[in-house]
Amino acid sequence: MSTATDLFTAHREILDQAIEATRTRAYYSAFNESPSPRVYGETAAADGQAAFEAWRGTTFPLDTPGADGTVSTEKSPFGFALDVAYPRVAPAGVDALVAAAGAGLKAFRDAGPEARLGVCLEVLHRLHGRIFELANAVQHTSGQAFVMAFQAGGAHALDRALEALAYAYTEMTRTPRTARWEKPGRGEPLRMEKTFTAVPRGLSLVIGCNTFPTWNSYPGFFASLACGNPVVVKPHPGAVLPLAITVQVAQEVLSEAGFDPHLVTLAAEDPADGLAAVLAVRPEVRLVDFTGSNAFGEWLEKNATQATVFTEKAGVNTVVLDSTDSFKGLCTNLAFSFALYTGQMCTAPQNVYLPADGIDTDEGHKSVAEVAEGIDAAFGKLLGDDARAVELLGGVVNDGVLSRLESAGSAGKVYVESRAVQHPEFEGAVVRTPTLIGLTAADAEVYESECFGPVAYLIETSGTDESVDLFRSTVQAHGAMTASTYSTSDDVLAQVRDAALDAGVALSENLTGGVFVNQSAAFSDFHGTGANPAANASYTDGAYVASRFRVVQSRRHV
Repeated sequence: MSTATDLFTAHREILDQAIEATRTRAYYSAFNESPSPRVYGETAAADGQAAFEAWRGTTFPLDTPGADGTVSTEKSPFGFALDVAYPRVAPAGVDALVAAAGAGLKAFRDAGPEARLGVCLEVLHRLHGRIFELANAVQHTSGQAFVMAFQAGGAHALDRALEALAYAYTEMTRTPRTARWEKPGRGEPLRMEKTFTAVPRGLSLVIGCNTFPTWNSYPGFFASLACGNPVVVKPHPGAVLPLAITVQVAQEVLSEAGFDPHLVTLAAEDPADGLAAVLAVRPEVRLVDFTGSNAFGEWLEKNATQATVFTEKAGVNTVVLDSTDSFKGLCTNLAFSFALYTGQMCTAPQNVYLPADGIDTDEGHKSVAEVAEGIDAAFGKLLGDDARAVELLGGVVNDGVLSRLESAGSAGKVYVESRAVQHPEFEGAVVRTPTLIGLTAADAEVYESECFGPVAYLIETSGTDESVDLFRSTVQAHGAMTASTYSTSDDVLAQVRDAALDAGVALSENLTGGVFVNQSAAFSDFHGTGANPAANASYTDGAYVASRFRVVQSRRHV
């Protein structure tokens, strides 16, 4: 059996590379995003799919203290039930769950940062070995198309986890473990020996989301565990399996390394249980990570006062159109960004502000209607073939998205209608293309709220100055995860950059190639800033991990 320090030594090189990448912000990825057999082997895809299929209709083998019976809540957006049963934790079982989760804290704390990092890095290594299984689980709980599930739910999620570990190790080792202190004076100096220990805060609650169950959960999960905090994972009822696999692997590694496996536990619930609200206010819970609605995120911030709460909530992502030297590139890039995963991304653009009299382009002046036509033409090339379209769109994750899409047309002028797409492999899949709605600056009651899903607004303004002002004020008031702008004017670009700094939102400029505003690269791009209402933290920076532990010192005379 390998010890935790053996695991740290085995994975030290990848940790050092990750730490260096966070410092340089250069391209780095530890986990290949291509599902090609040339990368992962000829049988990896089939083996992973078979492993996923083998879970269907079974009871997932996890030991969860406090559980009573089982619960099965997942239905694939591609049209079939998963029928996987998990140990159910109802509110009555929370006492036992919390007690078991905290029982191993002291031993895990005393093992030190290297031992904890060794465990976490080994968990990543083993999850990578099950990446095709994980990708299938993400696909059939979130509705992401397979390649996106493999990349975002597999490789990129693992990269974001590693990024969190790099920051955690850096922050925990910033202070030396021991120091010799000497104060000069008359005669012999005062001499003391001091010891500094990174002490975990307590239990960590990770509340998973339906759309990105691994990508959004892994940073908080691994940052908390690396800092010594036991982690209770409360998955979204519609996306349990990816996190159940994660917990299973973590418990295996913890046990093999000599730690209590219940340092990581899965708390699956019946949707009526309201388990997240019960767990979040427990005095033992000192950290909460949440991705989801404004309503519950704000509830957590107001009520889980005993904990440090990290929230990623809804926002209104904005595009400011002024002018472009590549109209085709602009239209293609925006169309892809609107369509990717049916707009079901917290980073997907929604509000496109542009002058009512149109924009200047390399193809001449374009009216608002002609901009809409250009985007529609790009949709036609991207989504015109159903078999190709489904690999970009994926499936509609839940009925709420479908309802918002169906009612969006009543808000303004419909430039591009949504259409249903027939999935060639999954007959029961619900697949829709995006809709493009025309509004004016006066329609604030519509565009100042997030319409989560494949809905985008072309919003006419009096000119670029008003577009920038609306961008700034809307994000300051309602938040955003991303923003982008298109302009051939250096002065306008400077104006939008300044507005983005005022609003506290990441900005992309003149994206016309293979980079899209709703994608972010681990180790280089920060996801969220913590500087506007959409999120109070960033994936990943020092602040995101440093509050997950405290340094406690002891001192003695030499």
